Amino acid sequence: MAESKRNRKRKLKISSEVELPKGVTADFDGQKLTIRGPKGEVQRLMGKQITAKVEGNKIIFESGRDTKDNKSVLGSLTAHVRNIVRGVVENHNYTLKICSGHFPMTVTVSDNKLHVKNFLGEKVPRVLPLKQGAAVKVDGALIHVSSASKELAGQVSGDIEQLTRRPGFDNRVFQDGIYIINKDGKELK
Repeated sequence: MAESKRNRKRKLKISSEVELPKGVTADFDGQKLTIRGPKGEVQRLMGKQITAKVEGNKIIFESGRDTKDNKSVLGSLTAHVRNIVRGVVENHNYTLKICSGHFPMTVTVSDNKLHVKNFLGEKVPRVLPLKQGAAVKVDGALIHVSSASKELAGQVSGDIEQLTRRPGFDNRVFQDGIYIINKDGKELK
């Protein structure tokens, strides 16, 4: 008898909801969740085990069964959607610092590409094609990356940092490069 109660309890649906602020709309078409706001639009593919409904100014996520795996997926998805909602209201911003001690480095953005010239005296510039949806601006010794998607802003910032990576060299001695100093409001040491 006790086992049947446990099985009945396991089959309960679990749900979570995210409230949308004014000026933000959401659409769900089976597998893709689209959230639009004043700063942009972000799309997110949903997993098969989670369903979503948009009712008024709320997005409701439901899972068919109350399992540990479904709870973790539901919690992660809710956190991602909260970040998306925050991003379409106010962009996610990352800041990178250009450090050039030995050779003066020139960093420019043109034609949706980031060009790094004279990195450690190299004759050929290093070029990074930028992803759509992220705005990159060079301001003196700082590079500002902003996007409605936190994942996209972080990926573009990481790509820029990796562009000037030098494996096999001691970072304490060879400090030239471009480094992330602010991740969406969090200062890095």
